[in-house]
Formats: sequence, C-alpha cells, structure tokens
Amino acid sequence: MILDDLRSVILERKNNPREDSYVSLLLAKGIDEILKKVGEEAIEVIVATKDGDREQVFRDLADLWFHCMVLLAIQGLSHKDIFGELEQRFNRREGK
Repeated sequence: MILDDLRSVILERKNNPREDSYVSLLLAKGIDEILKKVGEEAIEVIVATKDGDREQVFRDLADLWFHCMVLLAIQGLSHKDIFGELEQRFNRREGK
C-alpha cells in the first residue's frame, strides 16, 4: 500500500536526514512548520473545491494527505492508527 511506503520514507528521513530531502527539511523545521503546511493544504483543498476544479482537488488532497502523514510520524502515529479509529467509529455506528 502506498501509505505504508510513504510512511517508511518519512521515518527513514526522520531517522537519517538528507540535505536534498523535502521531508528532512520539513521535519527539521519542526511541528509549527508541519502544522502550517497542513493548514495551507487544507485551504487549497477548500478553494479548489469551491472553484469546481476536480483535478486540482485531488492534487491538493494528495498534498494534504502527505503533510498529514508527516504530522502523524512526528507524533509517533501511523495511518493505521487512523484506520483503526475509523473502523471503531464505523462499527459503533453499524452496531457491530
């Protein structure tokens, strides 16, 4: 799954920073910069959606997901934690 691969790269850059890596640069700048990028990307999704630009929406959503993955990594979390939470919520809603 691409999210597993992406998480592996993010963790690799976290543990072994590289000068030529955007992820390494972002992680080095810290949580405030990561949160800023998540906010910026969320706004871009909103604007593209309001403009009715479907192609730009999925591009901006990919950017948002990417930056959320970096945020998860810096918090010691994974997309699997999110999937688990969503599954619990779904199961509660479905009465399972």
